Amino acid sequence: MQNVLLPDPSSIVNVASVPQRSPFRYPGGKTWFIPYLRHWLRSLGKRPVVFVEPFAGGAIASLTVAMENLADHVVMAELDSNVAAVWKVILSNGAADLIHRIRRFDISRPAVVAELCREPRNEVDLAFQTILRNRVHRGGILAPGASLMKNGERNLGVGCRWYPETLARRIAAINAVKSKIEFLHKDAFDVIPKYLRNRSAAFFVDPPYTVGGKSAGKRLYLHNSIDHHSLFDLLERAAGEVMLTYADAKEVRDLAVGAGFFIEAIPMKTTHHARTYELAITNRPFAGQSNANSLRLFERSPHE
Repeated sequence: MQNVLLPDPSSIVNVASVPQRSPFRYPGGKTWFIPYLRHWLRSLGKRPVVFVEPFAGGAIASLTVAMENLADHVVMAELDSNVAAVWKVILSNGAADLIHRIRRFDISRPAVVAELCREPRNEVDLAFQTILRNRVHRGGILAPGASLMKNGERNLGVGCRWYPETLARRIAAINAVKSKIEFLHKDAFDVIPKYLRNRSAAFFVDPPYTVGGKSAGKRLYLHNSIDHHSLFDLLERAAGEVMLTYADAKEVRDLAVGAGFFIEAIPMKTTHHARTYELAITNRPFAGQSNANSLRLFERSPHE
């Protein structure tokens, strides 16, 4: 069956071709998914008035929508207090202070350890420490128990992912579109209901993967306990457009079928360059996709 999100169902997005806009190295980030997201938004009957990303994380989806003017207004929410501090500062006048801190930090292992052991005095401190931790931890993991890189890429140690000028440019670019973005330090389940009756809303929902035996979310994220059944029940009531992304699992397909949603299997590469699939689940079909087609897609494995 033809994949309706992109013309070539076998294509895997080259991440290097997608603008890197987030200051985070976010585990499970969706930079690779951006071409599909663009295509979905542009395929809708009309441009969304509000784009809602209730599990923002690194927020590449929200940043892309704001910077490419794919919706009038962007609402991004994140429950993690450390990650929230970064977004609060970047989307405020404090962005200049954060950029200054990043540019003047002389990175070394002792300096990193000393900084991360220091109690933050204000939100700029917390935002800086969070970005630093994200850049020097293995895999960018911020959850408790994550450790510093040892050798790092090209044996450059903890500084191998510390690019102060790149981070400064990204933060400045995000701050420049802050009028388009509303950040909420809230639980997704408190944010979604506010927009359920809005026919002009488009939801992009990328929760931690903790369903179908997937344990990555438990290892990677501080707030990883998600009631996936309740999430689908909630989004089934949306008057606007909905897209969810999940790792492929029978339990996820069952939840989508139960909600009357439609699914596409999207090819991607893992960090180890293995080909795998994620599911893009929508509450309305794309052109050329029917309920029957959707159910057939659910019933077959994308690996076949």
